[in-house]
Amino acid sequence: MSSLVVPPALLRWVAGIDVAAAAGSPAVDVPDHAITLVLRSDQRELIVMGPRTRAGYHVGAPGRSCVRVRMRPGRAQALLGRPLRDLADRALPFRELPGLDRDQFAADPIAALEEALADRPEPPERLEEAARLLVGATVATTAARLHISERRLHTLFTDGTGLSPKHFARIDRVRTVLAADAGRWSDIAATAGYYDQSHMTAEFRHFMGVPPAAFTAGRRPAATPCTA
Repeated sequence: MSSLVVPPALLRWVAGIDVAAAAGSPAVDVPDHAITLVLRSDQRELIVMGPRTRAGYHVGAPGRSCVRVRMRPGRAQALLGRPLRDLADRALPFRELPGLDRDQFAADPIAALEEALADRPEPPERLEEAARLLVGATVATTAARLHISERRLHTLFTDGTGLSPKHFARIDRVRTVLAADAGRWSDIAATAGYYDQSHMTAEFRHFMGVPPAAFTAGRRPAATPCTA
């Protein structure tokens, strides 16, 4: 997998762009609270991937490749022109997206996105602000800091990300553990915002299928053939 540099014009919309190629070896799709645009180069098929609430272990057929664009919280809703509350753990094919040329996206995803988003007003930043606050606070505290009700915060997240704020925060904590450098598990748990190491272990097992120590050591669930 190779990452592309996200140009300044897209930084408020896009969290990352990469090109991935299947190598015929086991791969892990980690839980993700983001909406991802995927273009499969072999079929020129554009897919919108909803938030992934559990890890997937698979083996892809060698030679397949795709371009993946990971959107920032709330930005995909503006691009798709619809709420995202029904997209969790789903992959929806799109023949076209408003203003996004599929062939141009396949040839040059950065240029295609810049053109598609050039004249669009940026969505409000409240959802991104809420996502940042949730890293170190409860749902109730986050709502209070934003001066909105917990119900309004829940609607903001389900429409803008496809997840409840609590589920969004749980996935964010697991991703923090996955990105952590080597160290004591108790320290990693504290940094990620868990109550203690046992809390982290239980949450990690829920999302990844195995405890963090087993995952790090390579003792992971068996990979299955990727048919998507």
